[in-house]
Order: sequence, then structure tokens, then C-alpha cells
Amino acid sequence: MLRLVLPKGSLERATLELFAAADLTVTRSSEVDYRGRIDDPRVAEVRILRPQEIPVYVGDGLFDIGITGRDWIDERGVEVESLGVLNYSKSTANPIRVVLAVAESSPYGSLADLAAHTGTLRVSTEYPQLTARALSAAGVKAEISLSYGATEAKVPEIADCVVEITETGRALRAAGLRILDTILVSRTELIANPEAAADPKKRHAMHQLLTLLQGALEAREKVLVKLNVPADRLDAVVGVLPALHLPTVSELSGHGGYAVETVVAKSEINTLIPALKDHGATDILELALSKIVH
Repeated sequence: MLRLVLPKGSLERATLELFAAADLTVTRSSEVDYRGRIDDPRVAEVRILRPQEIPVYVGDGLFDIGITGRDWIDERGVEVESLGVLNYSKSTANPIRVVLAVAESSPYGSLADLAAHTGTLRVSTEYPQLTARALSAAGVKAEISLSYGATEAKVPEIADCVVEITETGRALRAAGLRILDTILVSRTELIANPEAAADPKKRHAMHQLLTLLQGALEAREKVLVKLNVPADRLDAVVGVLPALHLPTVSELSGHGGYAVETVVAKSEINTLIPALKDHGATDILELALSKIVH
């Protein structure tokens, strides 16, 4: 039913891992094959292509849905519909930032400083359209050149500043650059061709896939905790549990106390389990989750 295009390159591995976790495993004849398949009646075709191209192909109707970053959606300027954000990137759950960076020794401290520059600034970037719009809006006069990689290495001999993506800023600092401004915060999105999304049957399938993907992502950050507790310690134990969701409490057979279970953030579990034990909980289990769907 749906023709799907996934990103090749830095997002490829993380995307395929997410689809596998969502029980939408992509199979290919080899790791360099640009065609794949998903054993699911909702997916008729899978192609793996560069994320820069995906908004154009989805906008033109060559594919019904695709995954790419907001940076490339805005850069290519095509009409697509965003079905939802998928909170992952190439190595973390954090978004990437499209930033304007200058040499550490540069006298410029803000976009306003650049706008006050009397000459034309040389800017190197993989995002010429996005950069042109941002600098024009800030009143910065710039000559923008398309970079095909190693952008951060072009300051100061080739460019006065660069517009580049970063997750942590570490690579830019290592290259002797200083971030001056964030132009865009970009997250990974599931996008759709507007005409395909207007088809009720296809749209329903699109949202079902999105539910699986977002459910798998949310489960990465949570665990299920199950425990037993004597009746006289129930309130104390429940009081220790995070207040995000009400726990499920069931009476044990023979009036031997209660069984309690709840979902908690994985980041809290190392302090939560000892606290639960201190307050009288026993038989504590921590279980991994595959999906959480609200």
C-alpha cells in the first residue's frame, strides 16, 4: 500500500534499528542494497536514499511517506505533510542544531555584529537556501557557497563563517570554531505526500506505522517495575514511586499484601529500586519494554 523511503548515511543505522524495535524490520540482500522490504501488508515498497533528497521525492509523489530531518525539509522548500516527530538522531535522542559558527578568534559575537559588517561575508554551508533566508532576515549581507563536506575546515581562508549541523558542538570546537547563533533545531520527522495523506486508507496506515515507531522510541526511556509489598507498607512504597502515572495495585491471594506495578523512567531506576526496598518492597523486578502506546 505505502511506498516508503528511509534515510541513507548517518541516520541509516539508527533508523533501521528503530524499525526493527517497532516490529517493522527492513530486510535487504546486503548492507549496500538501496531496496528493502518490510513483511507488513501496509508497506508495499522500501527504498533507502539520501535524506537530502527525501523531501523532494515525497513531495513529488514518488513515495507516499519518508523519514528525514526538519533541516532538509526546510532546505528543500517542498510541500510535504509532517505526520509527527521521531525523537532520535544518528547517535542520541537529542535533536541536531543548524548553527552559524565563526573562528574562535573572530571579533563577531552575534548576528547583529554580522549585520553591521560593511562588506560581504563569505559563508560556506550544505544548506544554502536555509542559510540565505536566515541571514537575509537578520540583515546580513553574504555570499553563500555550497559546501560538499568538511565545511568546518574552510574558516578562515575560504569562508568567514559556516552554517553547519551539530549535536554537541564538539566537532566545531575541535576545529577552532565558536557557535554564534542557532538557525534551526531539527528533529527527525515522518513526512507524507499531501495527496497520499488525503487518501483515508493510506492515512490510516501511515498513522498506524507512526504509532509503532513512537511507541518503540518511548519504550527506550522507560522500564516496568513490579514488586510485592505488605499491606502496612503499601502507602509508604506507593509514595516513593514517581507521580507520572498511577501504579496498578492488586491484592495478593490469601491477603498476603499487594502486588504493585508501574512504568518509570530508566534514568531513575538506579535510585528507585533501593528506595523501594528501604520502604518495605520485596520481590522487585525491573523489566524492559518494547513499546508504550498511549
